[in-house]
Amino acid sequence: MKSKIFILITITLFLASCANRGTKNKETDMEKTTTEKTAPTEKSPMFEIITTQGSIIVQLYDDTPLHRDNFTKLVNEKFFDGILFHRVINGFMIQAGDPSTKDSTANKNSFGSNDSGYTIPAEIVAAHKHKKGALAAARQGDTINPERESSGSQFYLVQSEEGCSHLNGAYTVFGETVEGLDVIDRIAAVPTNQRDLPLVDIRIIKIVPLQ
Repeated sequence: MKSKIFILITITLFLASCANRGTKNKETDMEKTTTEKTAPTEKSPMFEIITTQGSIIVQLYDDTPLHRDNFTKLVNEKFFDGILFHRVINGFMIQAGDPSTKDSTANKNSFGSNDSGYTIPAEIVAAHKHKKGALAAARQGDTINPERESSGSQFYLVQSEEGCSHLNGAYTVFGETVEGLDVIDRIAAVPTNQRDLPLVDIRIIKIVPLQ
């Protein structure tokens, strides 16, 4: 009897061990898939953001297709041409995408309150962190925007990974800087007023598709 019980226990432990190994293998496969998805490919869209402080080249992610396609559409429409970086915080990020900033006669106190007039469903991918140079979508706060939908046009570029780390998992990161991190630092370092608006206009001259 004891022998039969021992055999049954041994078989049960063996099956449990196999099941655990299977689960671990599945988790590892999922992690690999996530890593592979987040890496841009040679065909992922690239754009040159030409600013008054120099050029920043960004590449968009393919696993955030709504944001990728929307950014591409706005670039093709020349929506961003002439727009200011209206919010600049050294040790944090630089932000642009408010079309009202093109108007030199506009009330500067309203800068940052306008966009394309629509939102984009969140595409928050856990593997996309707010690393230096990350391209992410601005949005309204959770209180009035619990779905964390993105602004249709306002975006920011991460200047400090440490300063933006608390945003991980809460905002859609849809691309990264492949060249021009020094330009981001240069823009972030300019003097600003109490509303984080640069005292001297820092403008996006135009954004050009590279592929």
